Formats: sequence, structure tokens, C-alpha cells
Amino acid sequence: MLKTLVYKEIKEKLGRDFILENPKNKNLAHFATPLAFSLAKELRQNPIIIANDIVAKLKDCDCFESVEALNGYVNFKLSKAFLNSLTTQALSDSENFAKDEKKEQSFLLEYVSANPTGPLHIGHARGAIFGDTLTRVARHLGYKFDTEYYVNDAGNQIYLLGLSILLAVKEHCLKEQVRYPDEYYKGEYIVDVAKEAFAEFEKDFFIEGNISQLALWAKDKMLKIIKQNLADAKIFIDTYVSETSYYSELENTLKALKEHGGTYEQDGKIWLASSAKGDEKDRVIIKDDGKGTYLAADIVYHKDKMSRGYDKCINIWGADHHGYIARMKAAMEFLGHDSQNLEIILAQMVSLLKNGEPYKMSKRAGNFILMGDVLEELGSDVLRYIFISKKCDTHLEFDVDEFKKEDSSNPVYYINYAHARIHQVFAKAGKSVNDVIYAKFESLNEDGMNLLFESLNLKAVLNDAFESRALQKIPDYLKNLASLFHKFYNENKVVGSSNEDELLKLFAICALSIKTAFALMGIEAKNKMNHD
Repeated sequence: MLKTLVYKEIKEKLGRDFILENPKNKNLAHFATPLAFSLAKELRQNPIIIANDIVAKLKDCDCFESVEALNGYVNFKLSKAFLNSLTTQALSDSENFAKDEKKEQSFLLEYVSANPTGPLHIGHARGAIFGDTLTRVARHLGYKFDTEYYVNDAGNQIYLLGLSILLAVKEHCLKEQVRYPDEYYKGEYIVDVAKEAFAEFEKDFFIEGNISQLALWAKDKMLKIIKQNLADAKIFIDTYVSETSYYSELENTLKALKEHGGTYEQDGKIWLASSAKGDEKDRVIIKDDGKGTYLAADIVYHKDKMSRGYDKCINIWGADHHGYIARMKAAMEFLGHDSQNLEIILAQMVSLLKNGEPYKMSKRAGNFILMGDVLEELGSDVLRYIFISKKCDTHLEFDVDEFKKEDSSNPVYYINYAHARIHQVFAKAGKSVNDVIYAKFESLNEDGMNLLFESLNLKAVLNDAFESRALQKIPDYLKNLASLFHKFYNENKVVGSSNEDELLKLFAICALSIKTAFALMGIEAKNKMNHD
């Protein structure tokens, strides 16, 4: 990382820690430090005098073109030779560009975890794409990062799935008159699965006594559909764990909670004393009929997750689960775990428009917009970009037609166009990256230096985006990089110029940055635009 290398270099000369800032105006400085102000008190000296002393100690560093004091700040501009050596290294080993050293910290991410009762809708897609991108970035930065999907294969929703399919078989395959209850799953996908079931089982199988068996068969079919929805968006989850597999551990978990004062009995129910740990009220975990609530199985699952030795367990939940956070953290505290190691990311709602009007609900799904339908219309790359472009916990509204435009108003097009343009320039020059890899940056102007610095700054952006869980910083970075490139391209002749190789090398590192960042977002950078 550029910043780390510069920090080490300065620390070696000064022998102390300090803050290294990123000034907005790169023409002024690539980095700056306010160290003189913090030393003024300690040394009882004017910060301007201290800043001048710092400059004197650092002015012979090879990595700086200039070190200057300005109103007590010390500004650093990086040298062309230093940036050139980093560029040569990056282009020689492009597979490892912006990667970090292996880290000790390990994470388990549980995400999507939609009920296996139907295809994924557009709300599920947001958490799915965020989680997958977080995983890609974390692994690129050297973290151990495992992913999991918790399958709710127990409870009323699974019974309702079986019942809905039974009734659909009776109506559509056996042509019987059917009375539907108030609550059931509807939509063409239920009818499709019902027809599959009718082909799978004997006619006399379709009776109420077989609802549970039918439900489990249908749940597996639904999981296949869900996995396909995810695969279509380039999302692959490491492991799928079953809610029912944790039921055998419920008794031990309740015992452990009781021993630590985490539960009590009242009105024939067992309550989690979560208000003692900051929840607004206590919660029922075992109902008066002896059956566990959804929370009960979830506590068992989280107890298992928190016991597996990961440094941190991360969950991505829908915004409607906000109230669930305090009770789950409370349960973990009672079980002896540090609730700080359970991190919850909330994915807010998505509003979808088409040509300014609300997007049509899917007939296949009954009453929601299917992730598969939007993927079919926009493609995986565009959908992934949209869902990463805004902070996960803020409401997202977008119009699918805006992202079909082939102009600079569509950021996916604009960034891809920069990448494709670079390939075009290389083709026009009849050269490859290997032909220019050892060119030296000797005559780059201010704009060229800024484009170079920004291209090499990807690792810092990735670290910041991961640590703050603010993945929108990656597309923001790419938009800015593409803008710097297009401006430079429009103002400078490349092919046939006296410094052609130098400029091609600059373009090569810019393209590598775009390609790498896009890949971490699950997007393939285009080498050629459709109209080229």
C-alpha cells in the first residue's frame, strides 16, 4: 500500500509515530502530516519551526520529489522514480496487484439465509451482493473469510410450503375443487413445483398425512432455485447449514442459559432475560406448548457459530430484523461470548423503477419482484454495481432504464469505457503491456502524475472499504479514476507521441486498477464496447 510504504519511510527517519493524511488537492501534495502541531506543546516551539526541521530530516528520501513545509503542515510529493518502480512491480505480477499479506484475523459471514420457500426477491439480492463483495475484498486483503447460509428448514413456513404444493397439485394436476386457507404460498413457481411433484410421486401420495414429506422434498427444490439465483449473480456460498440439525442441541443450550441466569419460567413459557443485557424487553424462547420459537433455534445456531474459533462472526440481515440484534447479543453474553464479536450489518429496502414507474411485480412469484427477473433484464454486472454503489444500511432506489444508457450518466458504462479505451490505444499502437513495462516516468505532467497516483492507490481504498464496511467507496474510487483517465486521454496525444511508451505504461496501470476493483465487485471489465 502506497500510504504504508511512505509511512514506514518517514517513521524510519523521524523515529516516532504520526498521522499521515490524504490531501484532497493532489497537485499540492500526495500526503501530508500535521505532526508539527502535536509536537509544538511537547517541544514548546512554534509549529512552523518544527515543520521546517522535519523537512530538513526528510528531504533526501528517494521516494519524495519534494518535501515542503506550509503553515505548519509538512507536504509530501512522491517521486516519479518511486511510483515507476511500484508500477513496474504491479504490472509484472498483475495477479497479486493490491493484495495484502496474509492476516491472522478470521471471519465467518452468514448471509442471504432466505426461507427456502420460493425464489429470491430483489431485497434478498442486496444483502447477497454486498456479502459476496465483502468476501472477495476480505480474501484479497489476506483475511480468512468463510461464508454460510442458514437454511430455515423447520417451523410453520415449511409446513405451509408443503400444504401450498399439495393444494396446487389437487387444483392443477388432479383437477379437484380446492379451498385455499388465508395463508399459503402462491405464484406460478408453486404450480411449477407442484407439477414436478406430481411427476415424482404416485397419485395416492397427495394426502394431508404426507404434507411434511412433501414439504421437505419441495424445500430441496427451492434451495436449488435459490442457489441458481445466486450463481446467476456470481455468488457461491461455502456451506449451507440446516436449522433442524441444531434441534438436538436445544436442551444443552437452555441449560447453559439457565445456569448463567439467562432464562426464567413464567406463564408456562421459558423467557430469555434479555432486558438485563440491554434489550427493551424479555423474549419468549419456549412457548407454552413446549415448542421453541424461531429465536430458540437461532440462539443454538449462534452459540455454535461463536464457538468455532473465528475472531468475528458477521451476519447480514434485512432491515426488518433491527429489533432482533439486542436479543441475540444478549443471549450470546449469557452464554459467555463477547457480543462485540457478533457484528450485524443491516441491508435496507430496495425500490425499483422502470422508466420512472414502479417495477412490475412478478407473476411467477405472486407479490414481489424476483431477483432473477432483474438479472435477466440488466445482467449481473450492472445489478452488482448498483447494489454496491450505496451504503448497505441506506434506502436504495434505482431506475433500471438509467443503467441501460450508453453514455457517461451510466457509471458502469463510463468505467468500462475507460478500460476498453486503454485496450484500443494499445491495439492502435501495436504494443502490449510487456513492450512498455520498463519504460520510465520522466515527462508525466501534473494530470498524468495524479492519474498514476490514483491508479496505485487501490489497496488503500480496499482496506478502507473493508474496515469501515463501506463498500461503496470502491465504485466511488472507480468513477473518479475513470474521470481522471477520460480527461487525460482527451487532452493528451498518446500514439505517435515522443513519450508513447511512458503514457502506455501509465494507461496499463490504470486499466489494471479498474480490472482488479471490478473483479472484486464481481464484475468483468470490458476490453471492447458493443459499439466499437
